[in-house]
Amino acid sequence: MASYKTKLKLYLEANSKTFDRAKVSIQDNMDNGVSAPFIVDWDYDGLEKPTDEQIASYETAGNAEETLNNVLAKRKKEYKDFGYQLDLLYHDMTAGKLDNTGEWHKHIKAVKDANSKG
Repeated sequence: MASYKTKLKLYLEANSKTFDRAKVSIQDNMDNGVSAPFIVDWDYDGLEKPTDEQIASYETAGNAEETLNNVLAKRKKEYKDFGYQLDLLYHDMTAGKLDNTGEWHKHIKAVKDANSKG
């Protein structure tokens, strides 16, 4: 289930706005252990505060965005540091392997293959 913040962010982007904590605040009053978030303050010029139904309509898109963000975060952790990658590129360049036979390409491909965007 997509987070309320993700769905709100998508609602704002669909209406040519960006999420800004100075313009919106969210509160979550847990109800018997169940999350029950809602908008406390709303200060976006030219855009009405969304209804619960409007926020809920972004569930599918929110799930897709959160899944993608998780994949990208996992990739970021698995990529070697830039110094190591530059060293791989240097050795590939001197060996004339700036194609898919180079070690840098193999490293990046392995991470991408292990963490597919779907």
